[in-house]
Amino acid sequence: MEEYDDLEMKLTSRNYIGVTEIVKDKKVAIAGLGGLGSNIAIMLARIGIGHLLLIDYDIVDETNLNRQHYNINHIGIPKSEALSRQIDDINPYLDINVKNVRITKENVKDIFSGYPIVCEALDTPADKAMLVNALLEDGDKKVIAASGMAGCGSANLIKTVKRFENLYISGDTISEAEDSLGLMAPRVMICAAHQANMVLRLLLGIQVV
Repeated sequence: MEEYDDLEMKLTSRNYIGVTEIVKDKKVAIAGLGGLGSNIAIMLARIGIGHLLLIDYDIVDETNLNRQHYNINHIGIPKSEALSRQIDDINPYLDINVKNVRITKENVKDIFSGYPIVCEALDTPADKAMLVNALLEDGDKKVIAASGMAGCGSANLIKTVKRFENLYISGDTISEAEDSLGLMAPRVMICAAHQANMVLRLLLGIQVV
């Protein structure tokens, strides 16, 4: 067994036997660091996934704090930077790569090069569709996207399904954010947990039908 720093081992010592060894060299990208992406990143860091790519061009503001993994002292700071700081406080042994850019058709393939699993956590349907389509065209990437987590409906309606060979969708696929149906922490975090758990299942080679 590879030698670990004593603290490094303790940080993931409650993982299921063998998980740390499997995930410590894996690479996962998170596109968008809002309610979904910030919580996904924190969960993956706690699991001990060794290489995380965090992408977002936005800064933290007051309206983010009801559901996103930021604090008042992060207001005005780029989300990628604020989240990287938090992860470093949780597990300083991880390799965190941040990109403070907007994802476009022109840069999407370069941004995600070398990352075989991508969590889609963008805000708008158009951006979501652009990213998912571009990544699936690659053929080698697995994408875990999200659709429907607004409001306070039953948490049991949120689930993860395999849509295509390399595409998984988390959410209830119905409850989109609008004026009368806002985004709140419980269902957003449940959906984020679904995405993070799907990452872990894929890394562990657990078959999903």
